[in-house]
Amino acid sequence: MKPHDQQILVPPASGQLRAEGLDDVDHRIIALLRRDGRMPFRSIANELDLTEATVRSRVRRMEDNNSMRVVAVTDIEAAGYSMLLAIGVEVEGRSPSMVAEQLATIEEVFSVSVVIGSHDIEILTVARDQHQLDQLLGRLAAVTGVRRLLPSLAVNVLKNQPHWVPFNDE
Repeated sequence: MKPHDQQILVPPASGQLRAEGLDDVDHRIIALLRRDGRMPFRSIANELDLTEATVRSRVRRMEDNNSMRVVAVTDIEAAGYSMLLAIGVEVEGRSPSMVAEQLATIEEVFSVSVVIGSHDIEILTVARDQHQLDQLLGRLAAVTGVRRLLPSLAVNVLKNQPHWVPFNDE
């Protein structure tokens, strides 16, 4: 199974790592959707010995209360990007939030977070090759308020799990 064929992201609405109000059947539905986010409700129902209507209503309830959402995740290598970078951004003369909003408009940037630590913003970005990386770093550095970029190139991605939220009762 390819990464872009499956994926489900399950962020609890409360921001906590436990999914409140989900029972064993909900967890089993989520497990099946994690394997295949396009699995038909009928197949889920057959697998779990439920009715299709029960599966449909449970999935709708979990989506409505923000306990679960099914999303597509792009395989960056299949899209032609061979370089994945985490870049710390130090900000000066402008608020980190304003700089972050501007960085978020750049196409190759797929994640922007205002952080506390050795830098003010952390972005995740991709580039097709070294030439595009050089151009991208130039565009990032040109954003008003960017004092310094601290790029880190991923050389070996050991784990990239968009469905990382653990579901256990511990």
